[in-house]
Amino acid sequence: MKILVPLKRVADPDNANKVKVNAGKIETTGLEWKPNPFDEYAVETALRLTENGANPKARLGEVIVVTFGPKETETTLRGALATGADKAIRIDATDEQLDGDVVARALKALIEKEKPDLVLAGKQAVDGDSNQVGQLLAEYLGWPQATFAGTIKSEDDKALVVGREVDGGTINLKVTLPAVVTVDLRIVAPTSVSSKHSPAHKYPEGVRFAALMAIMAAKKKPLTEIKLADLVSDAALKITYTGFELPPARKAGIKVTSVPELVEKLKSEAKAL
Repeated sequence: MKILVPLKRVADPDNANKVKVNAGKIETTGLEWKPNPFDEYAVETALRLTENGANPKARLGEVIVVTFGPKETETTLRGALATGADKAIRIDATDEQLDGDVVARALKALIEKEKPDLVLAGKQAVDGDSNQVGQLLAEYLGWPQATFAGTIKSEDDKALVVGREVDGGTINLKVTLPAVVTVDLRIVAPTSVSSKHSPAHKYPEGVRFAALMAIMAAKKKPLTEIKLADLVSDAALKITYTGFELPPARKAGIKVTSVPELVEKLKSEAKAL
């Protein structure tokens, strides 16, 4: 099975307090970058589907990771290569050139060249939280799709049984390949992914980390660059951001001397009662 995984670099969500807004724009200086967590889950899922869990070094399929961004985003791609992906592609672009629709149309053109059997993506990026690319891509390709996947089972590499997380539980869908699947965080539980190569293997919780030797070896794996204009002739944005501003600072709290005073202030000032 050949799997393509879009992988986005985002500002570390654990350091959101470092985000600054200057003249209506987000200031990225000093921010720490990391792969979008849901995209990391998609990479892990792709690796599990294309390996024998007892011998993960023997890749039984091909995993391609692709990102949109400037030269420095190649660090993110190398990290994915170090965990086991086979090939990486960087589509040269800046954030100002991209929205969900442009990304989906560019991916469509790339997929028509690479011809993967499956596209695995994170359900959304934790910076924009738009949750658009997977659905748009499936529509443009005319492929079946399953979103918010918490489990995936593949018995013959011709179809997937996907457990989608919905309100109140899980719904199982069977999608024939080629298809687009977006994954949720539970996809990296120990038994969430099952393939014909390792139907009963139990994985460690979460995503895998690369050893030093794998990080060094990843430098020799192929990483190619493609210009955005080579994939989409019309790069007009459908979504533009006119400006950003931080929420207003919270007022300092006050002290009260009695319960009746607290109740009165909750009524008259906070309007909470």
